[in-house]
Amino acid sequence: MVYKTKLLILYLPKMLQVKIINQSKHENPHYATEGSAGMDLRANIDTPVVLQPLERTLIPTGLYVQLPKGYEGQIRPRSGLSIKKGITLINCVGTLDSDYTGEIKIGIVNLSQEPYTVEDGERLAQLVVAQYTQIKWLNVEILDETERGEGGFGSTGKK
Repeated sequence: MVYKTKLLILYLPKMLQVKIINQSKHENPHYATEGSAGMDLRANIDTPVVLQPLERTLIPTGLYVQLPKGYEGQIRPRSGLSIKKGITLINCVGTLDSDYTGEIKIGIVNLSQEPYTVEDGERLAQLVVAQYTQIKWLNVEILDETERGEGGFGSTGKK
């Protein structure tokens, strides 16, 4: 007698474990929804910080992480804060390297025309953890031809 069975394989992604020291007054960063790519980073300050128009500063989070080799942390602006208040990151996207274990600080700038007050616990940025590959340069005399070639800065999609 031969028995045939169907094997059902569910793909369940393995969660990457990351070491964290949380010296803030706030909970660990977490995903707000099942589909979230980033986790909010909060200000960890004793007194409010007033940021004048075009002024920039570093805001501490009280968080220290150790990412595994081959992973980076991307600190990104929060879109709502950027569009509604003009508060964004100084360098657009900050990078946490896997060998950096110091405090995560958020470099923000006030692009609005009015002062902005940063409060303790305020969500200022998002942290996205991504895998990366280091490269080794291969010096050559010529690059392969492509359809685009040397066209850049708005050259794609033009007829």
